[in-house]
Amino acid sequence: MFRRLLSSYLKRDASYYPVVTLTGPRQSGKTTLAKHTFPDHEYVSLEAPDERRFAREDPRGFLSRFSGSVVLDEVQHLPELLSFIQVSVDSDPRPGRFVLTGSHNLLLMSGVAQTLAGRTAVLHLLPLSRAELEGQDQPEPADPGSLFSNTATGLDLWTTIRAGFYPRIHDRGVPPEVWLPDYLQTYLERDVRTLTHVGDLGLFERFLSLTAGRVAQLLNYSSVANDCGVAVDTVRRWVSVLQTSFIVFVLRPHHRNFNKRIVRTPKLFFYDTGLLCHLLGIRNVSQLVSHPLRGPIFENYIVAEVAKSYLHHRIVPPLFFWRDQTGHEIDLLIDAGDRLCPVEIKSGQTLDGSALDPLRWWTRLAGTEPGNATLVHGGSEFQTRDGMAVRPWFSV
Repeated sequence: MFRRLLSSYLKRDASYYPVVTLTGPRQSGKTTLAKHTFPDHEYVSLEAPDERRFAREDPRGFLSRFSGSVVLDEVQHLPELLSFIQVSVDSDPRPGRFVLTGSHNLLLMSGVAQTLAGRTAVLHLLPLSRAELEGQDQPEPADPGSLFSNTATGLDLWTTIRAGFYPRIHDRGVPPEVWLPDYLQTYLERDVRTLTHVGDLGLFERFLSLTAGRVAQLLNYSSVANDCGVAVDTVRRWVSVLQTSFIVFVLRPHHRNFNKRIVRTPKLFFYDTGLLCHLLGIRNVSQLVSHPLRGPIFENYIVAEVAKSYLHHRIVPPLFFWRDQTGHEIDLLIDAGDRLCPVEIKSGQTLDGSALDPLRWWTRLAGTEPGNATLVHGGSEFQTRDGMAVRPWFSV
């Protein structure tokens, strides 16, 4: 199995809290990580109908089976069980008694917030990062200097982006063009029907493809609604479903305006580039390299990798973008607290002098040091230009 960066935090937090909650998308490796991190815990999956029935009909009897610690998998199927877990840990608050996993953030977290506040740590496991895929260490992100490190890779950029980062594709050697359609169908049939009342799954799948076509762009709900033939409120609800099930996330514009009129609409990104490519109809690497959305797909890859590097170190990603209404834009803005660190993202392997122009413009406007700025590109060179770091795609 792959060594996951979150493992040490999962083990650490289980020494502090009586309950640890592990969430993330389906097939991101939650069950494998929980079993590997806690090999002495008993294990029960609430996917099993008989276990779920027992827990629903006699929750006290169900929990009394476990004299020691237990991993309860897919607990979002039975959120009412959380109240009984609360009673149990209040009477016996030994650390690490319950490890809960779940794929539906909204269903699980609404119950956690109501019943287990202060009693549980909450961790998010996303698909593999590039570093995890290659078995490399990844330091805790403190600034772009630690985010974009002097690492190496044995991977090909576009092959990696096309395959994506779900563990099963890599540890079982399943071709992405085989695995991803099945994953999407399972997501539609199970998760979408659970999270929202969608009568026409074909229409929701069309909505998914339309959102993929707007990756790394401003999220215009009205435009998606018009193209999909549904109401704007429906699109907002469906985007929320995608966020809840860890398919997409949004990047908010940074609030600082520097006396300019700034755009306040968020941008949309996918957690996994393989699924993104599948939704765009990209079936092989040659199609990806020549695709008109190649640049936004590459930008999605970099932003998602940066987000994983924070989340897998138990840190809320301080990530934004910045854009004013005259067209000036910074692809990624990292708010380090005492300073803002702009990141420009270019998919090309060869960079001319103009590639740094957005960073030059923004550092002058913001009055920040060039050393805080980073350009990430699709090539392999590490450079410093005009005091700014130039880093390859595999440095994060």
